[in-house]
This record gives sequence, structure tokens and C-alpha cells, in this order.
Amino acid sequence: MTASDPELKKELDATLHARKELGEDYESALVDSFLEKVEQRLDGTVDRRVRRQVAEQQMTVARGARAPQSDSGFGERYGFGIVSLILAVPLSAIGAVNAGLSGLFVTWAGIVGVNVVHAARDGGLFPRRRGKPSSSSDWDD
Repeated sequence: MTASDPELKKELDATLHARKELGEDYESALVDSFLEKVEQRLDGTVDRRVRRQVAEQQMTVARGARAPQSDSGFGERYGFGIVSLILAVPLSAIGAVNAGLSGLFVTWAGIVGVNVVHAARDGGLFPRRRGKPSSSSDWDD
């Protein structure tokens, strides 16, 4: 799935056209339907990536080599950021439609909060020191 996925764009256009024809009474159902399609696309993309990574790991193990270790976790953080930005679009629309500008601010505060927590876990923002702290101080001499 790419950022300019033509099939997903057609779905969005069809949803917006249906909203114009049906009115605001069916807006919630239309948004839910569109978000379900987006979720299915994301699930398919994630499933393919997981299968590919598992196959790569199995090939690495079969070759007798050690699986590569990533110290930075850049790929995971990058993927999480991309997924959160993709989901930010429909969530922003829902927040803005239902609660106006304050809903949009609350939505983005949540998105930023989730990304900060994800970045901070496992020492991503605040790296922990390796080893034991020393018990001596400058005053021990």
C-alpha cells in the first residue's frame, strides 16, 4: 500500500460521493465502512511484511548465521511513524467533524502522545546506562 494508492483513493471518493447523496444521517456508517477497508489494507500489508521477515529469519537460521540485531530499532520506529501518519488522516477527519477544532487538537495530541511513548520505550529517548553504577564518589578519597 502506497501513500497514493489509487484503489484506496477511489474508495474514499466513492464514500464522499455517497455521503453527499445520502446526507449526514449515514455519515457514521460510511466513515466506519471506509475505515474498515483501510484497516483491511493495513492488515494485509502488515501480514505480508511479517511473512517476509519470518521467511528471512528462517533463511538466516537455515544458513547457520546469526539473525542481524538492530541496536537502534530505526526500522520499527520508522514503520510505526508511517502507520500513525496514515491513520492520522481519517482520525483527524473524525475528530474535526465531530468536535470541530478542539476535536482535531485532541486527536493530534493523542497521536503525538502515542508516538512519544513508543519512542521512549526501551530507552529510545532516554538511553539507560550500561553496567553498574559506581559506589565511589569524589568524597571517598
